[in-house]
Amino acid sequence: MKRLWVNVNPYEKEIAIAALESGAEAVVLPDGQSGAVRQFGKIKTVEAGGDLKPGVDVEFIDISGKADEDRATAVPADKLVVLKMLDWTIIPIENLLARRGGNLIVRVENSEQARLMVEILEKGVDGVLLDTTDVNEIKKTAQIVQGVSERVGLVEATITAVRQLGMGDRACLDTCTQMTLGEGMLVGNTASGFFLVHSESIDNPYVASRPFRVNAGAIHAYAMAPGGKTKYLADLKTGDEVLLVDWQGRSQVAYMGRNKIERRPMMLIEAEADGQPVSLVLQNAETIRLVDPQGKAIAVTSLKPGDKVLAHTTHGGRHFGMKVDESLTER
Repeated sequence: MKRLWVNVNPYEKEIAIAALESGAEAVVLPDGQSGAVRQFGKIKTVEAGGDLKPGVDVEFIDISGKADEDRATAVPADKLVVLKMLDWTIIPIENLLARRGGNLIVRVENSEQARLMVEILEKGVDGVLLDTTDVNEIKKTAQIVQGVSERVGLVEATITAVRQLGMGDRACLDTCTQMTLGEGMLVGNTASGFFLVHSESIDNPYVASRPFRVNAGAIHAYAMAPGGKTKYLADLKTGDEVLLVDWQGRSQVAYMGRNKIERRPMMLIEAEADGQPVSLVLQNAETIRLVDPQGKAIAVTSLKPGDKVLAHTTHGGRHFGMKVDESLTER
């Protein structure tokens, strides 16, 4: 997820509050002002006595020529770099993205400059530092920055087998975000294949919709998380980040409210996508749904061999949820 920082130097109470209410990650302050901001809420502060200290955790560099680019590139990769473009040209940013890679934040003056920065070269910089005294511009920039998300490649999978199992523990994931039709989470038995499991955003005669919920499957399964990582369903807990994905591959980051693990009758769904097997153990209930290639939810209890659903496939293995390039067989 892209970072939004807001410059509040010189200090203005209204701007600090607007940054906090807009979901900014951090505010840049005059030295000694962290306490003034923290009385309004929890937010990272950037100043000599703050959470992030200039010269220690983050470097501020003005870019006016090639020598400045070299100086920014030489900063250790694990340290954040905030760039101020003195003539506001795009080429130095493109060069630095290519040379340095990540941990780049660019100082901008408005929401349009912010959009350009977070979308540049498709990947974009890691975030922006907004320098404005316009509260509405802070809100507009927040919407743009927070709306930029990773795109997930989805493929068509053909169901090959559906088999009823016995009882097992399943994880019902309640998030802090309401999902829409065609949206859910990517979950799979293995690290190489995931089904798009639909949210419970559909009403039925027996159970009210719960658009914040995905009945994701058996506790051993992997769920795709932000940044290409995976997490075991059993490990997810309140406050954890999860990745929501819709049928067109658009994603957003959400936060766990709770993980309800309960014993339920289970079933195994198996499919093939791009020559790779995809499988998942899910609760055996008509309210549990996958998603077809047109974005329509399809109940797992009605699935049969030959049906088409959406899936996501990867290559390589996982080590503590991180993707690694190694030979790995999971059955």
